[in-house]
Amino acid sequence: MLATIKYSSIHEILEKCLEGKRILKEEAYILINSVDCLDGIVDTARKMRDTNKIGPITYSRKVFINLVNLCRDTCSYCTYKKEPNDTSKTMMTPEQVLAIAEAGRRFHCTEALFVTGEKPEQKYLEAKAWLKSVRCSSTVEYINELSEMVLKKTGLLPHTNAGSLTKKDMSLLKETNVSLGMMLESSSQRLTEKGMPHEKAPSKNPKVRMKALEDAGRLRIPLTTGLLIGIGESPEELVDSLFTIKEINQKYGHIQEIIMQNFAPKPETWMGKFSPPTYDYFIKSIAIARIVMPEVNIQVPPNLTPNFFGKYLDAGINDWGGISPVTIDYVNPEFPWPSIESVKEVTENRGYKFRARLPVYPEFIEKDNGFIKERLKNYVKLISDESGLVHEDYLN
Repeated sequence: MLATIKYSSIHEILEKCLEGKRILKEEAYILINSVDCLDGIVDTARKMRDTNKIGPITYSRKVFINLVNLCRDTCSYCTYKKEPNDTSKTMMTPEQVLAIAEAGRRFHCTEALFVTGEKPEQKYLEAKAWLKSVRCSSTVEYINELSEMVLKKTGLLPHTNAGSLTKKDMSLLKETNVSLGMMLESSSQRLTEKGMPHEKAPSKNPKVRMKALEDAGRLRIPLTTGLLIGIGESPEELVDSLFTIKEINQKYGHIQEIIMQNFAPKPETWMGKFSPPTYDYFIKSIAIARIVMPEVNIQVPPNLTPNFFGKYLDAGINDWGGISPVTIDYVNPEFPWPSIESVKEVTENRGYKFRARLPVYPEFIEKDNGFIKERLKNYVKLISDESGLVHEDYLN
C-alpha cells in the first residue's frame, strides 16, 4: 500500500509539471529520492524541454585559453591547479593568447574562453611578478586587456571563468566580455567542513559563490553557472542547490545557462578513489534541473561521458556547451572533445536541429536590455543572424 501511495504521489507531481505548474522543493525531494520512476521523470523533463525551449540544440565553438593555472584554492578532486615549480604551469603572454585566438578564427570559432585559477596573485609571488611583467596589478585587469585585444584583432567574443569575482571585477569585465561563468558546484556548507572536498577552497564557500551570483545579477551580466554532481552532496543538497540558482535567477533573470557536470575521479587526487555518480543519479539530476527551471538553458559537457552523451537529450538538456576544434579541455585533459560532426550526428539522430551559438544566448542579445554593452553588440552582429545564433556563412 505504501509503494502505491508513493508512486501515485510522484505521478501527480509529474502531471503537475506537465500542466505548467511550478514544482515545490519538497516535491523535488520526492523525485530525487524515488527509486522506481526514473523513466517517468526523464520523460517529463524531455517534454518540458520540447515545450519551453523550442528550437535547435546548441553548442559554442570555442578556444580554451588556459591563462594561468596557479590557484589560491585546493579542491580535493582537481588537477587543474599547478604549483610554480610544475613544468605544466601556464602564465601566458599576450602573444601566446593572440596566437590561440587567431587559430580559433581560422577554425570559425566564436568564443574565446579565458580560464584561470582563483586569484593566484594572492598566494604566489610568481603570479605577482608575471602580472607586473605585463603591467597589470591583478589577473582580472590582465584578462580585461587581453579580451580587448582578442576582440579587436580576431572578433572572437570573450567569456571569462575566473572563479569568485568581486562586483568591481565583474563590472570591469562587462566592458569586454559578453558573458561570464562561475560554477556554484554546490550550495552545501557541509562540503566545506574538515575532510570534505572544499575544506581548503575558501572561494568555493557557498556564501561567497552566492554573493557573486547575486552581484552578477545586479550588474545585468549574462552568467553561466552550474553544479558538480557526485562530490559528496546528498540528494536533498543537490535539490537545494538547484533552488538556490532558481531563486537568484527569479530576482535578476541573468542566469543564461546551467551546467550539470558529472564528477570524474582523477587518480592523482585525494578523491581519486571515490566513485563517480551513477548513471541513474546523474540523469535524474539533469531531468530535475529541467523540471525545476523549465525556461533556463541546461547543458551537459559531452566529453565527460563520450559513449552515451546523447541520452542527456532525453533528460531535457538543450545545449552541449563549448566544444573546441583547436584546444583541449584543460580542466579535464583526460577527456578529449568529441568532434563537432559527431555531436551533430548524435543530436540529429534524435530528431533535433543542431546549431552553433555565441557565448551569450540569443535571449540576452535583444536591444536595450542592458545585458550587453552597446560596443560589444557590434561584434555580436558581425557573426550572428536574426535568430541570435551564429550566422551559417561564418561557419563555412
